[in-house]
Amino acid sequence: MEKVLENIKGTIHFVGIGGIGMSGLAQFYRWAGFKVSGSDRALNNPENAELFAKLKKQGIEIFPQDGSFAVNRQTDVMVYSTAIEKDNPDFVAGKEIEKWHRAKALANIVDFLKNRTSIAVTGSCGKTTVTAWLAEAMVLLGLDPIALNGGMINAFRDETYTGNFRPGKGNFFVYEADESDKSLVAFRPDYSLVLNIGIDHYSTEELVEVFETFLKNTKKGAVIEKAVFGMLNPDSYRHLNVSIVSSEEKDLREEGKIWKLDSYKTGERQTAACSYAGENFSITLPMPGCHSAANALAVTALLKLLDEEKPVRDIVKAVEQFKGVHRRFEYKGKTTSGASVIDDYAHNVEKIVSCIKTGQEISNGKVFAVFQPHGYGPFKFMREDLFPELEKALRKDDKFILLPVFYAGGTSSFSPKSSEVNDEYSQKSKTHDRYLYFDNRQLAESFLLKKAEKKDLIIVMGARDSSLAIWAGELTNHLGVSRNV
Repeated sequence: MEKVLENIKGTIHFVGIGGIGMSGLAQFYRWAGFKVSGSDRALNNPENAELFAKLKKQGIEIFPQDGSFAVNRQTDVMVYSTAIEKDNPDFVAGKEIEKWHRAKALANIVDFLKNRTSIAVTGSCGKTTVTAWLAEAMVLLGLDPIALNGGMINAFRDETYTGNFRPGKGNFFVYEADESDKSLVAFRPDYSLVLNIGIDHYSTEELVEVFETFLKNTKKGAVIEKAVFGMLNPDSYRHLNVSIVSSEEKDLREEGKIWKLDSYKTGERQTAACSYAGENFSITLPMPGCHSAANALAVTALLKLLDEEKPVRDIVKAVEQFKGVHRRFEYKGKTTSGASVIDDYAHNVEKIVSCIKTGQEISNGKVFAVFQPHGYGPFKFMREDLFPELEKALRKDDKFILLPVFYAGGTSSFSPKSSEVNDEYSQKSKTHDRYLYFDNRQLAESFLLKKAEKKDLIIVMGARDSSLAIWAGELTNHLGVSRNV
């Protein structure tokens, strides 16, 4: 590949390379021919051993996050994320080194691949799954894309690559664009897919402005979820070839091209009945949930937008073969009592509620929803909005269980604590013992193994902490049948 960024003669160093986004970026730059190193404060955590082993196998040098990377080495650029504090040891040791936010590092990749068609997927919920789904469908359609994602794509995981980056020789680059720090406004993709606006890091009004800027920066076309479309200023998408995806029953305005989710049915198989341009078709879904049906339809719409001549039935065949993403409603096995265990990355209001509803859909018993908040700031932001949504979603015998907030280091107020939020929810709720808190996983595990019965479902939820997936599997190890699908 022709090199760009010719000023980089030494190493590109990633601070916090163990992060899902950072490790994907690092793998791309190494694949593209650059020297790459990285550091991480969780270098010795056992749950990260596989990740770091694969990075090393690719020729990426790994250091403790203590500034030692800078000793006797030429480093031209340091890449960091919003989670890295200003007094980080690597920053101190490399104070003279040029620094890029991860969004700039990703924007440079888009420039690097300027001769390929770029597709950016964003939204408050579902963007990781949809990015994976789109990339895998493109592989099955023979398009051989490069893919960069915020999750480990099962179909792309092998002995060398972790699954959040896929090298490819085709003419497409598919990537996840994160709205959590508004950095997606740095990207100028050829096509965009905007899924939804939810309660996570910012108000709806702020996110609308961010998505409008993002769409203004998009060059050729976009697939936009109908509710988001209705919030946008038409000036943000007027220059684009737009398709709209809707799961609403009421009639749509005749703007753009309409993809309609007419119904969703579950049973032995999950099926989405859809329509587009007078054509009715169905999608057999590889995973449950109405949100999965909407995601599958969005992927179908984007693929059709890329190739108007491609028959919808051919696209659907590829979409139906999706193998999923690690920690996205991933089945881990059963406990000794026969309760099923699901692991999921859910970490905001919409995702948590969606997981619970999907669990209720596939279970004939109670749902035990276990949530580990992924930081004090995000937990504080969702605290007020989460409670009423849980009250609407939880059935009489379902349980919502809080674990202590996951702290990954850096500046924090250390508030609110999970125990405080649990007390607040318990006092507000009219349903006795609906909300529970445990000081550690061992106590939660004892409760779950005792109380969850054969027809029940346990859902382990939380972001950033890779050990959650291991623990979810350990809940089933008492029976020795842990597995992934």
